[in-house]
Amino acid sequence: MKASEATRRYFNLAADHLDLSPGIREAMLMPQREVQVQVSIERDDGSLATYVGFRVQHDKSRGPMKGGLRYHHEVNLDETRSLASLMTWKTAVVDLPYGGAKGGIGVNPRSLSMREIERLTRAFVDQIHDIVGPDTDIPAPDMGTDHRVMAWFRNQWEKYHGFNPAVITGKPVEEYGAKGREEATGRGVGSLTVKTTKRLGFKPSETTIAIQGFGNVGSHAAKFLNEAQFPIVAVSDISGTYFRQDGLDVAGVLRHKLQHPDGSLEGYTECEVLPVDALLTLPDTDILIPAALGGVITKHNAKEISAKAIIEAANGPIDPIADEILNERGVTILPDILANAGGVTVSYFEWVQNRQHYRWTLDRVRQELDRTLSEAFENVWRTSQEQGVSLRTAAYIIGITRVRRASELAGMT
Repeated sequence: MKASEATRRYFNLAADHLDLSPGIREAMLMPQREVQVQVSIERDDGSLATYVGFRVQHDKSRGPMKGGLRYHHEVNLDETRSLASLMTWKTAVVDLPYGGAKGGIGVNPRSLSMREIERLTRAFVDQIHDIVGPDTDIPAPDMGTDHRVMAWFRNQWEKYHGFNPAVITGKPVEEYGAKGREEATGRGVGSLTVKTTKRLGFKPSETTIAIQGFGNVGSHAAKFLNEAQFPIVAVSDISGTYFRQDGLDVAGVLRHKLQHPDGSLEGYTECEVLPVDALLTLPDTDILIPAALGGVITKHNAKEISAKAIIEAANGPIDPIADEILNERGVTILPDILANAGGVTVSYFEWVQNRQHYRWTLDRVRQELDRTLSEAFENVWRTSQEQGVSLRTAAYIIGITRVRRASELAGMT
């Protein structure tokens, strides 16, 4: 199933509860603008390479559009369209004054040098600079991009429009970035995992956790949950699944990751090493946190998953058929539009600081993040209980209701 079809199905489940007409549904689902551009650069060896870039701007009813910039070889228009709409509902669920957007380039960044990635970024900005800005559409890091890419993006955009660091978030702290931005998504995942387990009556020391993906999000989530006394029994990356029944030495795993230039866990030997895909179906795992690519839990493996709860740190890790299977089994699923909203929340804080020309402390960033996510979690949990729906449908109900209300107040629908 295509990513956009999955998003549409989740949207319609909530829209059914809200009794939205077919016309309203189509208007809310259809992106306001889709841009596809050619991005050509000179490689280090002098050859010419051409890639396809995208920026999908889904909705601006609640404020400037917000969404990441992804460099990955599987980036395409359908995926970008789906992720842009997810950003609309995500910012609405956590009540940020934003709409949704998403962008990316179909490229494997591992195949490029740093200088080539810089040239690629600047060439992309040359193509889309006139449709992004601090009051219209504010990009941010995503898969395959980081604070360096954001710094290049900002610098190139300012060549056209002048100084305004609020044009993009996820920048280096020295370049008007927010303290705590890199940890934000993982910290949010960890915080919301704690809240979910409390609701389910689980004791931290007796609740085992497996985390698929040990990049920025997965590693920060593991650190947070380990400090909260949860045993992390397994983590994985492209090199394999690293498993220890009585809990991994998370500090040791993190040290190993930091000591390798590519951040790989390959070569870590203080545990059992299993195949990459073994993590999702490990027996006797209480909490599963998919924190890598989307679409990893399908009808083919959903019945083999032993976890009692799944925290969607990645975007769209569970396809709709698998979602139905897991819901029928009573598995609690905290949806992506809430679970991984920590990143966009701290991006909002960065944007606010840039607009105010005032810098917050790390403690303030963390306090505001925890408060924002806690309020959103309580709203979603309460809506789920009151309306007898899954947490995912409850989150969509809240997001759709807020976007719909903003459109009505603006006189658009």
